Amino acid sequence: MAKENKKIKDKKPKFSPYWVYGILIAVFLGFQLFSSGSYQDGNLTTPSDFFRYLEDGDVERVDIVKNTRVAKVYLTKDAEAKEVHKTSKPQTFIPSATKLPNYRFEFGDLQNFENKLNESTKDLSEKPVITFDTETNDWGNLLMGILPFILLIGVWIFIMRRMSGGAGGGAGGQIFNIGKSKAKLFDQNTEVKTSFKDVAGLEGAKEEVQEIVDFLKFPEKYTSLGGKIPKGALLVGPPGTGKTLLAKAVAGEAKVPFFSLSGSDFVEMFVGVGASRVRDLFKQAKEKSPSIIFIDEIDAIGRARGKNAMSGSNDERENTLNQLLTEMDGFGTNTNVIVIAATNRADILDKALMRAGRFDRQIYVDLPDVREREEIFEVHLRPLKKAKDLDLDFLSKQTPGFSGADIANVCNEAALIAARNGKKSVDKQDFLDAVDRIIGGLEKKNKIITPSEKKAVAFHEAGHATVSWMLEHAAPLVKVTIVPRGRSLGAAWYLPEERLIVRPEQMLDEMCAALGGRAAEKVIFNKISTGALSDLEKVTKQARAMVTIYGLSDKIGNLTYYDSGQSEYGFTKPYSEQTAELIDKEISDIIEEQYQRAIKLLEANKDKLTELAEVLLEKEVIFKDNLEKIFGKRAFEKEKALNAAEISKNEEEE
Repeated sequence: MAKENKKIKDKKPKFSPYWVYGILIAVFLGFQLFSSGSYQDGNLTTPSDFFRYLEDGDVERVDIVKNTRVAKVYLTKDAEAKEVHKTSKPQTFIPSATKLPNYRFEFGDLQNFENKLNESTKDLSEKPVITFDTETNDWGNLLMGILPFILLIGVWIFIMRRMSGGAGGGAGGQIFNIGKSKAKLFDQNTEVKTSFKDVAGLEGAKEEVQEIVDFLKFPEKYTSLGGKIPKGALLVGPPGTGKTLLAKAVAGEAKVPFFSLSGSDFVEMFVGVGASRVRDLFKQAKEKSPSIIFIDEIDAIGRARGKNAMSGSNDERENTLNQLLTEMDGFGTNTNVIVIAATNRADILDKALMRAGRFDRQIYVDLPDVREREEIFEVHLRPLKKAKDLDLDFLSKQTPGFSGADIANVCNEAALIAARNGKKSVDKQDFLDAVDRIIGGLEKKNKIITPSEKKAVAFHEAGHATVSWMLEHAAPLVKVTIVPRGRSLGAAWYLPEERLIVRPEQMLDEMCAALGGRAAEKVIFNKISTGALSDLEKVTKQARAMVTIYGLSDKIGNLTYYDSGQSEYGFTKPYSEQTAELIDKEISDIIEEQYQRAIKLLEANKDKLTELAEVLLEKEVIFKDNLEKIFGKRAFEKEKALNAAEISKNEEEE
C-alpha cells in the first residue's frame, strides 16, 4: 500500500520555475489581447451607415487613425438613448477613465474620405469634432524588439544543455556541470532484481566476483590476517558470454554503493572533460566508500598509449587514461573503492592499466561448455511455456560454440516460431528451427532456382555428407538441406566435437569433408562451380593455421609466425620471401591432397552418392537416419561401441 501511495505521489507533476515564466507570459499576452481588443474600439459599422448617423446629428466626435485607416465614432448622449444605437454602448471587462468609441469602420483613401466628410458636415448646425491620430502599440513593439534575443538565448541554453548531456550532467545539466560523472548509482534504495542465481555457468568467474563483494561486506575477515582488498578485477571474454550480466549481479548482491557506466561516457567533444569525469567519479565513490565502480567496455579509454602514431588526435583519450591510472593506484588512492571493468579486447589495453595494483585479477569469461549451456537454457526457459518432454541435454548438445546471449536469442526465436505456428507450447522442433534460423538465416522457399542448379546443389551437399560419413574424425552429420537459407543455396549441418586440443588428422579430415562438395561436382558432372566459396575460405584458413600458427607442417617445422603481442597495425612479415613461397606451396599441397582424397572416396561410393542426392532432391531435407539406410552405421562408431562394451564387461568381471 505504501508503494502504491509512493507511485501516486511520483506521478503528480513536480513544480518547475518555467511554469511561473509561462503564467507571466500568458497574463501579458492576455492583457495585450483584451486591452487592444475590438470590443474597446467599438462595434463594427460601414461608412454609409456612418454618414447617415452624421446627417442625423448623432455623431459627437470622429477619431481618424491614419496609419491603420480606421475611423472611431463617438455618439452624443441623446443618440446613445435612441433605439437604433442601444447596442452600440461599448462593453469592457477593464474599467476605463476615458470615453470609449461606439462604432468603428475602415475607410479607403484618406483624402477622399476627408473630402466626403467635409462635404457632409458643412450644412450641419453642430459639427462633430474631427481628430487625426497615429496609433502605436508600445508593448507589442517592445515584445517584437526583444523576441529575437529571447529566442537566441533559448537556443543557446538548449544547445549547452544538450552538449552537457542534459539532466545527466548534474544539477540542471548546465554547461558548468559538463565535467561531472555520468555514472548511475545503485545502492540499497535502488531495486536491482539480478542476482547470482540468474547467472548460469561461469562458476570460476562467479566465485571470484562473489569474493570481491564479500571483501566489501566483511573486510575484517581478510584484513585480520594481513591481506589487502584487491583494487580491481578485469572481466575478459568474447562478446555475449555474460560479463555485464555478472556486473549486474554484483550490483544486485552487494549492499554497498555501485557506480555503473560505460567507457564511452568519459568521451566528450571538450578538452579535459574525460579526466574531469574520472576525478568526479572517484570522488563520489570515495565519499560513499566502501563502494564498487563498474566500467563497461573499458577499451574505449584504455587503449595502449602511443600505438598509433599516425593519429595525432588521441591526446584527450590518453589524458583520460592517465587520470584513471592515477586514481586507481596513485598517492591519494583510497583502498575502499574496487573497480570492476569488462572488455572483449584485452589485447589492446595499456600495460600500465593491466598491471597488479590496478587490476589485480583478470577473470576470463569463456564460452560455455555443454554442462554450462544446459544451466543457461534452464535460466532462459523459465519464462517460456515449454513442452513437458523437452530435453535440455539435447538442446545444449545442439548448440556448440553458442554464448549465453546466443542461447537467450535461441529461446526467444523458438517462442516466436511456436507462436507463429499457433502452438500452445514451445517444443523440440521449434528450438531446432530457431538454431537453423540463427546460424543459417531465414528460409527462402520462394527463391527461383533452375532444375540444373538445384541438382548441382543436391550433389554438392550430398558430397559433404558422404565424405564426412566416411571419415573418422569428421564432425557427425545432423541433417542436409537444399532449401535456400540466408546467402547459401544449401547446407549440411554438423555437430562438432568440443575439443580442447586438435590433432593434425582431425584437421585434415575436417578439410577433406569441407572439400567433399566440390569433389562431388567434379566426380558427377566433371565440372566445378562457384558454389564452394565458403568451403574454400574455411579450408584455406585451416591450412594456413596448420602451417604458420600451430607448426603442424613437416617442411616448415616447429615454428610459429603468430605473435600475440603484435600491433593490429603491423604490416611486416616475420619471414623471408623464400619462406613465404614455401608456406604458400605447403598450404596448396595440403588442400590439394585432401581434395584428391575426397574425390577417391566419392568415386568409390558413386552409386551411394547418387542415391543420397536423389533422396535429397525428392525430400529437400534429409537427416542422419537417411544416411544410415544408404551407408549403414559408421565403421569406427561400431568399433567405439564394441570397445566401450568390452571395458564395461571387464569392469563387471573385476
